[in-house]
Amino acid sequence: MTRYSRRRMIAGALSTTIVATGARRAGAADDVQEAEHLVEKSRLAFESFMTDSNLGAFKDLLKQARGLFVAPAILRGAFFIGAAGGSGVFVARDEKAGRWNGPAFYTLGELSFGFQAGGDSSEVALVAMTERGVSAMLSTSIKLGADASIAAGPFGMGASAATANTSVDLLSFSRSKGLYGGVSLQGAAVAVRGALNRAFYGRDISVTDILIRGEVSNPKAAPYVQAVARAATR
Repeated sequence: MTRYSRRRMIAGALSTTIVATGARRAGAADDVQEAEHLVEKSRLAFESFMTDSNLGAFKDLLKQARGLFVAPAILRGAFFIGAAGGSGVFVARDEKAGRWNGPAFYTLGELSFGFQAGGDSSEVALVAMTERGVSAMLSTSIKLGADASIAAGPFGMGASAATANTSVDLLSFSRSKGLYGGVSLQGAAVAVRGALNRAFYGRDISVTDILIRGEVSNPKAAPYVQAVARAATR
């Protein structure tokens, strides 16, 4: 191999390394931006739930809740076979410390079958009523209805939290903006978005460390976490 060939090979290797490093940095920056936007959108969705006159039970149940998952946009489009999915954030109540920890980032997805046509976007909230509900969310992925029981929360004017089956692990609420009246989450899959957790907190960290041990925080999440804490005051 000539000196010129060796130089070309070294230059090529360096170029590949630089491009790969730049791509990783760009990807990490995109993850940070996505995580920050998701937290802000979740805050706005949460405020929508709190101000909806049909969701009085949601506000009542939140005072008993052990955790809360909010997905600001579960998208669904269907023709015979429907697919739904989106991302959201989960926060957990720390009884001993008197605070809420998080958020941790998740994706939620489901498949539905039926004679459906059209599409919509729904704001979705899962209220964790039991320790089992919170514990299930600490897994890398779970199937709602199998790993944690789930039921639709009471909805409508005059609905009372007393009418809800609070023995279930998770109660679901949705605000649909499109053709469908709501979103069925029985059988839906929830999975941790590790890349967003890492980007938001600046290091690899488990959801247990985020939600249970409260080892990390991010000022960008403060408005959302504080809003939940205020609303969930018993």
